[in-house]
Amino acid sequence: MLVESKLLIENAVLDEVCPSGEPWMGTVKKGQIFRILDLEGNQAVDTLFYNADDPEERYSAVETIQHQGALYLSTGSVLYSSEGRPMLEIVADTCGRHDTLGGACAAESNTVRYALEKRHMHSCRDNFMHALTHCDCATHRHMTKRDITANINFFMNVPVTPEGALTFADGISAPGKYVEMRAEMDVIVLISNCPQLNNPCNAYNPTPIRLMIWDNVPLA
Repeated sequence: MLVESKLLIENAVLDEVCPSGEPWMGTVKKGQIFRILDLEGNQAVDTLFYNADDPEERYSAVETIQHQGALYLSTGSVLYSSEGRPMLEIVADTCGRHDTLGGACAAESNTVRYALEKRHMHSCRDNFMHALTHCDCATHRHMTKRDITANINFFMNVPVTPEGALTFADGISAPGKYVEMRAEMDVIVLISNCPQLNNPCNAYNPTPIRLMIWDNVPLA
């Protein structure tokens, strides 16, 4: 469901641009609003969430799909943890549909889906590992590749065929589209601003995204 935000840009306590194809990692406190904005359109944003106090508890695609009875996320969708607890709720969305099944690209999937010579190409799994490896926060320091699980692909269009297969299609986002989530617990956010060049999830041209956080502030 399409719902526009009433938050004012000037009230944001964080406003950053994540360059095309790069990772980002940060913390969103309980009650804060987190926005991911697609600056140029059709950019896939692979995202993972963890309980900031105990990263063993993390976003669960299975729990989320089961609780809402739907494969795609939009306004009103609640993202559930591996412990069956609400982590975030989507409170505004101008895109309308976000993927839960497509997963993150990796060297191995680039090889299988496309060609052997694509193996070396940068991938979302590489981005996730780079962010974990270079993070200097004690809370994240003990996270490893075993913590990279099934992710959300914000703005990505992955239709499911009647036979149950996944297809990677042209995006349905556009410049300036965004999704906003209210944190129901303190969460670590791990993003790969997808560098994929081999399917239309990024219109074959990865572009930057804008990330913003608001405290509990009066609405416009």
